[in-house]
Amino acid sequence: MTDVQTGPEAETTADQPARAGVVASRRVVLAGAGALGAGCLLTACGTSTTGSGSNGANGGDFSNNPAPAGSKGADAGGTGSTSDNDSGGGGTLALVADVPEGGGVIKGDYVITQPTAGKYKAFSKVCTHAGCDVSKVDAGVIVCPCHGSTFSMEDGSPVSGPANQPLPEKKVTVDGDNIVAA
Repeated sequence: MTDVQTGPEAETTADQPARAGVVASRRVVLAGAGALGAGCLLTACGTSTTGSGSNGANGGDFSNNPAPAGSKGADAGGTGSTSDNDSGGGGTLALVADVPEGGGVIKGDYVITQPTAGKYKAFSKVCTHAGCDVSKVDAGVIVCPCHGSTFSMEDGSPVSGPANQPLPEKKVTVDGDNIVAA
């Protein structure tokens, strides 16, 4: 005796011809959804700096120093000025009192840090991995929330995460109570 079961369903489906517009099986739908999801994931995380496009440096599809849509980018040459009376060759980026020792702040297009007392550094706030803005300075590192990259507040070099290029540095000096672009 075999374990094959037959019933009215088996008889009717075998006798009926294939119908146009039959709904796909659950297996086909799930496989398609999985393939679509994997494709979206690979597209979102797969940025390349080589290619034949016209948007980036070296003829690549993506810039080596991307910036969020609508921004001028880290290398646009802007001063990030907050005052019309700037001196010392550049615009005011932040007040000395706003930047804690061993920490930093995000002002305008820059992250301004004070790694040691009286030593100020400024870096682009645009992460070199995927162009997201970094979100904070915490525990001695500059943090990007998009993919978890962290950068040294001392020199902008990548500490962890997928970013492998440092944040571009902006030379700064102190002019009275202001941190200004040099």
